[in-house]
Amino acid sequence: MTTSTIQNRITDLFATKSDRLLNVYFTAGFPQLNDTRTVLRGLQQAGVDLVEIGMPYSDPVADGEVIQQSNGVALDNGMTLRVLFEQLADCRHEITVPLLLMGYINPVLQFGVEAFCQKCREVGVDGVILPDLPFDLYVAEYKDTFERYGILNIFLITPQTTDERIRFIDEASEGFIYMVSSASITGSVSGISDTMKAYFERVATMNLRNPRLIGFGINNQETFDTASEHANGAIIGSAFVKHLEKNGPGAEGIEAFVKAVRPA
Repeated sequence: MTTSTIQNRITDLFATKSDRLLNVYFTAGFPQLNDTRTVLRGLQQAGVDLVEIGMPYSDPVADGEVIQQSNGVALDNGMTLRVLFEQLADCRHEITVPLLLMGYINPVLQFGVEAFCQKCREVGVDGVILPDLPFDLYVAEYKDTFERYGILNIFLITPQTTDERIRFIDEASEGFIYMVSSASITGSVSGISDTMKAYFERVATMNLRNPRLIGFGINNQETFDTASEHANGAIIGSAFVKHLEKNGPGAEGIEAFVKAVRPA
């Protein structure tokens, strides 16, 4: 259990809202390098609860074709971690929703873990999701640094994660638990199966202390509603990246996308 006493927008959010939360992922620097802030503004205006900003990486192993392709485009556009921090430098003058950075551990190690956490704190990032950072390594090597800067590290569980492991992750983390709906990559799941529902129900009966958001396969109102019946809300990634690729970062289009998923 974390000992950090720094106030965090993620924990503040879950303290005031517990159901039908919508977290939307997009890749920084996509479709164009300087679209990051435009997309952030559009998502906030549309009423999403959290925003997950993808840190482009050359080998995004947990992601499917749609997000892989957006990573490649963003990297070709010139997106780097340093550029992303520059784009977010004064974002808290206008952006109030909790922000997470989602990506892979190698660029963070190259940047320097403490320097990364310090920059996150400086620009107003509240948490990170690093799927390829082993939980045990995080606890042993990096947890103290993340806590010192008040940056929450959000961990993933899958249908294959044992109850014992889930309880260990729940006890040693804070913010929310990212429930991956199936053992697959992003964008490869179509709909919510009975097997997935059984997994959601199994975890729900464990009475974990952390809230849960379900991701992978959430792409419309039906899947969002189903996920919200079994958890505190859901995460949409590939479907929104597809929207940006087709329609661009305009605020009206983003609002229409969000309302189609979660009508007011």
